[in-house]
Amino acid sequence: MKPKLLLLCAVAWLCWSCNDQCKETRVVRRFSNVTYSLMELRTQVKAESPRTLEQPGKMYVKGKYLYVNEIKKGIHIIDNGNPASPKFVTFINIPGNGDIAVRDNILYADSFSDLVSIDIADPTAPKEVGRVKNVFKTGLFDGGGWSLNESVGSITDQNVEWVTETVTVNCEDNVPPGSWWGGGIVWMMADRASFNSASSASPQSSGGTNGQAGSMARFALDRNFLYAVSQSQMHLFKIDKPAQPTDFATVNLGWGIETIFPYNNKLFIGSATGMFIYDNTNPAEPKQLSNFQHGRACDPVVVHNDIAYVTLRTGTACAGTQNQLDLVDVSNAAAPQLIKSYQMENPHGLSIDFPTLFLCEGEHGLKVFDVTDKFLVDRNQLAHFKDMHAYDVISLGKTLLLIGEDGFYQYDSSNPKDLKMLSKIPVGKAM
Repeated sequence: MKPKLLLLCAVAWLCWSCNDQCKETRVVRRFSNVTYSLMELRTQVKAESPRTLEQPGKMYVKGKYLYVNEIKKGIHIIDNGNPASPKFVTFINIPGNGDIAVRDNILYADSFSDLVSIDIADPTAPKEVGRVKNVFKTGLFDGGGWSLNESVGSITDQNVEWVTETVTVNCEDNVPPGSWWGGGIVWMMADRASFNSASSASPQSSGGTNGQAGSMARFALDRNFLYAVSQSQMHLFKIDKPAQPTDFATVNLGWGIETIFPYNNKLFIGSATGMFIYDNTNPAEPKQLSNFQHGRACDPVVVHNDIAYVTLRTGTACAGTQNQLDLVDVSNAAAPQLIKSYQMENPHGLSIDFPTLFLCEGEHGLKVFDVTDKFLVDRNQLAHFKDMHAYDVISLGKTLLLIGEDGFYQYDSSNPKDLKMLSKIPVGKAM
């Protein structure tokens, strides 16, 4: 009887163990696809009443006006004549929008697969005046990517929803890879801004009056051309007739292209694996000079004189393992050389107003450095402001513009060690 008793006890113990249930709370992403007709999408670019910030993305400034992207939805036009009291003027509904550039009174924006030009001479009544169709085949955004099905005339848009769910699991189940477990809570480790396509105020070349973009920009203006980088290509649009851009040429760049920064007849292009430098002396025919390679990571880049400042971060779709600031000597653009790498927490966008470097650290706020000595940047941190989420930044000399998941900020930066907030437009509130 003893062997049978032992066997019964063993079976009972196994059954009890298998039914030992625990509760886990997880923050996870849920994906869903929606298909839209291109014919319908193209009727939806129009001016609407001002609305609140919900999911701010890129920012752009020209004159007294700010242009803030609402990811995949459109662009807020904000009168910033008084930085202490910015006023929402209009919202331009633009399905699938992620990037902005402005030449004179024409605003250029992507709308899923199309490039649209919008007359903003009257900011209260912007209107579409031109469109180049089906030039962008895919897109990658915070909130999911999209793809073009040109043969049937549709866009498949991937939406991502972050949800908190409580599930019942076996207590001895393995914790999912890449997650953290403790106290019955599982937080899936992912950067909610990792899908963004994303300075110094880009010094853009002559050929009309241009605005200024952040370091996360995928659009750049130079003379009679607009450059737009996608995941693998650079599209050249001729804008000698600003209201009617034309598809001019396409340059294949490789995989993982993220940002573009024009400087002194050169184009500095950030990718998941390095920084490309193109000679843009002839703006109709950019020629690659070099490719400065680094480990896999997302990286915007800004440039001042002979130094490029590049940030690399983890927790993104780029699957990087580095959180650092790289200073790169580009005095010989055909053979860039690493000067020094500095460890950071989770660096995003950046802006240089030499000798001051403003560096966004995502949820860790904004850091300010004196970069006069390129070998001692880490020892010359001027300040660390932790009371905001910092995604990208534009320095305008005495004024600093900053955008993050929680809203849009403006600071008096006369003293970089002691930024004074001029105004804030928080997510969920109009001004």
